[in-house]
Amino acid sequence: MPDRLSPLDASFLFAEHRTAAMHVGAVMTFDPPEHGRFDAEAFTDLIGSRLALVPRYRQKVRDVPVRLGLPVWVDDPDFDLGFHVRRSALPAPGTDDVLRDLVGRLLARQLDRSRPLWEVYLVEGLADGRFAVVTKTHHAMVDGLASMDIGGALLDLTPEPRETPPDDWRPAPEPSGLELAAMAAAHSLRRPRAALDVAGRAVADVREAASVVGRTVEAVLAASRSAAATRPVQPLNAATGEQRRYGMERTSLADHRAVRKAHGGTVNDVVLAVVAGGLRRWLISRGEPLTADTAVRAMVPVSVRARTRAEGSGNSISAYLVHLPVAEADPLVRLAAVRDAMEIHKRGGQAVGAAALVGLVGLAPPIVHSLGARLASQFSSRLYNVLVTNVPGPPRPLYAMGARMRDMYPVVPLAGGQAVAIGVTSYDGGVHYGLTADRDALPDVDVLAGAMSESLAELVAHS
Repeated sequence: MPDRLSPLDASFLFAEHRTAAMHVGAVMTFDPPEHGRFDAEAFTDLIGSRLALVPRYRQKVRDVPVRLGLPVWVDDPDFDLGFHVRRSALPAPGTDDVLRDLVGRLLARQLDRSRPLWEVYLVEGLADGRFAVVTKTHHAMVDGLASMDIGGALLDLTPEPRETPPDDWRPAPEPSGLELAAMAAAHSLRRPRAALDVAGRAVADVREAASVVGRTVEAVLAASRSAAATRPVQPLNAATGEQRRYGMERTSLADHRAVRKAHGGTVNDVVLAVVAGGLRRWLISRGEPLTADTAVRAMVPVSVRARTRAEGSGNSISAYLVHLPVAEADPLVRLAAVRDAMEIHKRGGQAVGAAALVGLVGLAPPIVHSLGARLASQFSSRLYNVLVTNVPGPPRPLYAMGARMRDMYPVVPLAGGQAVAIGVTSYDGGVHYGLTADRDALPDVDVLAGAMSESLAELVAHS
C-alpha cells in the first residue's frame, strides 16, 4: 500500500506557489582528487547505484482524486536518473561569485511535481580544479536532520568509495485513481474524525474554508501576544518574487566553541548571536535607523524527530520565536540576551508546534489544509522577520569519488514576505552560513553573508 504523506509534509506541497519554491538542499564544493580528474559520469552512476539507500528518491507524489485524502508516495515507473542528475560548467575563471549566481538561478526553479522531487547538479569549472555539487530536495521529503540522508548515501568517509550492495529495484505497479480513492476512503473509515472532516468538505465551499483557516491563523497569532506584536522590518520583510540570490560564508567552528566556552550557553546560542550581529552590521550598511524599538524576531526550528520517532517518519518540527537584539552595540550583551531567551524557551517548553505554524490540526480536509499553509505563509511577517536554521553536519571530512569535500552550505526556502532565510551547517571544523534571498529585495546578500564573519570576529575579540 502506498505511503501517505503526513499532514505536515503535505503542507509543504500545498504551501508552494509561483513565488514560493519549497525545496531545501546544499551547495557543496570539492577539491580535485589527489590522483587524476573527477569523473562526473562515474559519480552519476554511483548516485544511481546508491538510490536503494534512499528509496523515497525513486518515488513521486500522487494526488488522491477529488481530494478524498492527503497525497501518497508511489514508485515512479518511468524513473529517469538523467533527468535528476544534471551537469553544468562555469565560465573561466570559475569564481565563487559566478557559482553563487548560478546557485541563485537554480534555486528559483521549482521541482517537477510529475517526477520524484529532487535534483542534483554537478558543477565543473571552479578555480583551482575544484567543482561543486548542488542538491535540491522538496521539503515534503525531508526535515532538517533527515535532509543529510542523501549526502550520507552519496558521499564516503574515505577517498575510496565504499562498496554498494546490488540494486534490484523494480517499481511497484502504480495505483489507478480509483484505487487511490478507495484506499483514502478506507483510511478515513479507520479514523472516524477524519471521515467526518471529509464529509464536511462536501457541503463547505471555498469561502467558508478560507474563513475557517483565517480564524485558525488569527488564533495562532492571538495565542502569543509577543508574536502578534511583531512588526515588519522593511529590509527583511518584503514582497517575494520568483527569482533568488544565494550567499555563502564560511566561519570556524573552533571560534564558535571558544565564544561558548568563555561565556556559556550553546554553540547554537553563539550562532544566533552571530546572526544578530551580522544583521546589525548589514542594517547599518543600508543606513537603516537602529533604535531601542528596533526588533528582529527569528523563527528557529527545532527538530523533535528523536522524541517522536515512534509516530512514524516525516517532518517533526517545532520552533522558537527568538528576539535578536540588533540595536544592541555590545556583542556580549547581544549574546547574553540570546542565551537567556533560549534558556527560557527550553525551560518553559515554549516551542511553537509546526502544525500551529501552518494553521492546521492534521485532520482538516485537504482543501482547508492547503489554504491554511498558504495563509500562514502570507501571515509569516506577522509571526517573525527572518528564519534561522542550524543543523549539525558531519564532523569529519567526506569524499566524492576521491575528491574531498571542502564546504557544505545549506539551502532553505523563503516564506511569503521574507526577503532572506539563513541556514547554518557545521562540517569538518567549519560553520557554513547559506543565505537564500529574494533577488530584488536583497541585491546585497553578499554583504549580509560577509557580516557574519565580522560579527563572529567581534565576539571572539571579546572572549
